[in-house]
Amino acid sequence: MELPKLHFPEYKFKLRADNSGGQSLKIFDIVRGKYVRLTPEEWVRQHVLHFLIHDRHYPRSLIGVEKRVVVNRLERRVDILVYNSGLEPFILVECKSPQIKVTQEVFDQAARYNLTVNVPYFVLSNGLDTFCCTLDHNLKSYKFLEEVPFYEKM
Repeated sequence: MELPKLHFPEYKFKLRADNSGGQSLKIFDIVRGKYVRLTPEEWVRQHVLHFLIHDRHYPRSLIGVEKRVVVNRLERRVDILVYNSGLEPFILVECKSPQIKVTQEVFDQAARYNLTVNVPYFVLSNGLDTFCCTLDHNLKSYKFLEEVPFYEKM
């Protein structure tokens, strides 16, 4: 698998061959503490996790990966959910493959997930484009931010 260069700093990932007979790779997930199948979306998710932990200083212990949420009575999975120090959901991150453009439809998907978790921030990334916004639930509005905030400034 050709791994595309993403618009994140370069990180040292642990990769290994998938021993289940295929020619795919596995990547070590630093939050879940295990190797997972390396797909284009997982490549983005692992970059975002390393970025949040190493560059934005979010504690690994406050990050959940593929957290289940129920949206309109359907079970869905949020790619990354970051909790605040009070263990309340704080940032929802939706990752897409680099081939998928971050469109209004992707934004709407994250917004639907947020109806359940009700976070003040969300991040959307395909590894090439990353958007972060803050949500005002009272005014039912959002504002795009220049960058993902540092943990210390939250």
